[in-house]
Amino acid sequence: MPDKSKYQNASDADIADLVVQLSLRLLANRIRIATVESCTGGSVAATFTDLAGSSNWFDRGFVTYSNQAKMDMVGVRSATIDAYGAVSEAVAIEMAEGGVSHSEAGCALSITGVAGPGGGTPEKPVGMVCFAWSGFGVGTQARTEYFQGTRSEIRHQSVACAVGHALKLIG
Repeated sequence: MPDKSKYQNASDADIADLVVQLSLRLLANRIRIATVESCTGGSVAATFTDLAGSSNWFDRGFVTYSNQAKMDMVGVRSATIDAYGAVSEAVAIEMAEGGVSHSEAGCALSITGVAGPGGGTPEKPVGMVCFAWSGFGVGTQARTEYFQGTRSEIRHQSVACAVGHALKLIG
């Protein structure tokens, strides 16, 4: 695991700037985005809607904190959760793909992880966060990051990572 995330020092202003850049690219490409969030509890959606005019490019946010919510709201399969656990790239992929198929958005990002302070295991420690991005013209991509810090800091880094990578994908 890396000692320090490149997102660890992202300020609120840095994230707001990423959101502005992402919004401009979404508007230019005439694409709306959806979010499917677990451990961040809707923080990405809140960050998006902090920007006036976000209704022009942000479709909706799903907060799928429980496994049942993941299945009910965006179609994550129980077999995937059983096989890989809720905190896994496989579940993040189904969350992002479900975000697209259960919305009017052309792309979606998803986040599922262990924000702490408890709940971690040796295989899935506190700070492990899985992401996926679907519909950005490059298929569905997933990755796992290992963040450090408090629950709030891990969630903050997760928002920065999700938005920053979405910006890279939309080009």
